Amino acid sequence: MRKSLPLLLSSLLLTATPALAKNPLFEHVFTADPAAMVHDGTVYLYTGHDEAPNNDRFFEMHDWLLFTSKDMKTWQEHGPIMRATDFGWAKGDAWAAHMIERDGKFYFYTTVRHKDDKPGFAVGVAVADSPYGPFKDAIGKALITDDMTTHTPNDWDDIDPAVFIEENGDAYMFFGNLVPKYVKLKDNMVELDGEIKTMNLPNFTEALWVHKKDDNYYVSYACEFPEKICYAMSKSIHGPWEYKGILNEIAGNTETNHQSIIEFNGKSYFIYHTGAVPSRDGKPSGGRFRRSVAIDRLYYNEDGSLKRVVMTSEGIQ
Repeated sequence: MRKSLPLLLSSLLLTATPALAKNPLFEHVFTADPAAMVHDGTVYLYTGHDEAPNNDRFFEMHDWLLFTSKDMKTWQEHGPIMRATDFGWAKGDAWAAHMIERDGKFYFYTTVRHKDDKPGFAVGVAVADSPYGPFKDAIGKALITDDMTTHTPNDWDDIDPAVFIEENGDAYMFFGNLVPKYVKLKDNMVELDGEIKTMNLPNFTEALWVHKKDDNYYVSYACEFPEKICYAMSKSIHGPWEYKGILNEIAGNTETNHQSIIEFNGKSYFIYHTGAVPSRDGKPSGGRFRRSVAIDRLYYNEDGSLKRVVMTSEGIQ
């Protein structure tokens, strides 16, 4: 599962010692639910931040982190960019989020728990003039609330937002748990433009991500439980989607997974999380509620279908 304290821009730009390529990518902090964005020759990797005191309780997540790289091997850390409670209508739980740029603005779509006047998980949207922030609530209220959908009785069925912008400028937000959903966004990126629609994806659990290569659309998602990553293909953003099977097996030491797929400098990458951080110097190990981001290459077959991801401990070399 995927599972705000404004920060000065200058503090966001302070960097820690660079992290070198390996998997998991970072061992000094627990990261989850990766959402990567390529902008002006840099990869911006936004992650959730697991802080659970043990691995048999539940997710404890308060803020979102940012890491950047110009080569997919060396990463700079920029600290938290936002907290869940920076949304005045939210009471916590900084679950999965997604960043996208449009017309020089950076829109950060998030999963947070709404205050009790509208209980359940909601989708918020923040905006900034820089991918580093500072970010502020774009509309002063949730974009999606639990009472807007009735597909399941769960109050977490509107999680994991991911936005895709078509070549003609049309923008769509994909989201959901147990039932995959999507909705068109207005050009301002902070209002819905039409009804929420459902998708037909076998064994869907959560973590939708849409990308396009050549004339093929791809939707990948966490399937079953414990979660693998499956995918489907289409010639249209609206489907129909042809199920193509498993893309990534169970990642290990965690029942959840959450992926993002990017192309950078002519190569494709699959970014996901595992529970594989080892115990060191008496510090706690990774696990189901202490997840960590990893990256491996993604390859295409000649017919456009995806080859199964090979997970490695070496990472990108």
